[in-house]
Amino acid sequence: MPIKVLLADDHSIVREGLKAVLKRTAPDIIVAGEASDGNQALELAKKTPADVYLLDITMPFLNGLEAMARLLRGDKKAKIIILSMHDDRPTIEKALRAGARGYLIKESAAGDVVRAVREVYNGRHYLSPSVAGVEIDDILDAPFDKLKQQSSALTSREKEIIQQIAEGLGDKQIAYKFRISRNTVHVHRHNISLKLDIHKQTDLVRYAVKEGIAKL
Repeated sequence: MPIKVLLADDHSIVREGLKAVLKRTAPDIIVAGEASDGNQALELAKKTPADVYLLDITMPFLNGLEAMARLLRGDKKAKIIILSMHDDRPTIEKALRAGARGYLIKESAAGDVVRAVREVYNGRHYLSPSVAGVEIDDILDAPFDKLKQQSSALTSREKEIIQQIAEGLGDKQIAYKFRISRNTVHVHRHNISLKLDIHKQTDLVRYAVKEGIAKL
């Protein structure tokens, strides 16, 4: 049986490139579904679950980390590889601690994707070779610091609202999008400020970008 992959990235050129590599070099791997944002990925996963999920870390509407969290809530054994432009330890650590089994740097993903999918499918972790000096065991065994505890305390809705704020939406637009009242948006924003100890919108945007919740 072929390994079924669901590929989610908001750049069609990335999806097409990875599909071409898999088709050309890995007859045992098929792309069973494609999505351009996290919400689409979740809808596809419900209809056609995949063996391995390749998720871009920063997608519109719902980023890859939050999409991964929801997939894992529905299936604790879901095998997920995060695609990212970032090769810094904090971002990699965040992804692995959140449940990712693999982490691929986009710049070298075409050369690594086949091995990554096979390794993760067979129950192992995989990091791009270009990520030098990062040991998976060290990350998974290390204790959380205060900021990570604060970030993990955010609800799914709060993370979604942070993403919308970072992408430039106002309270009225956020309320309309999620079909909630503006007062509810205000409550969420207040709770976010308390949990993160961030009180300026510019600082919240910086936090969202740093944490992979949104991108500029």
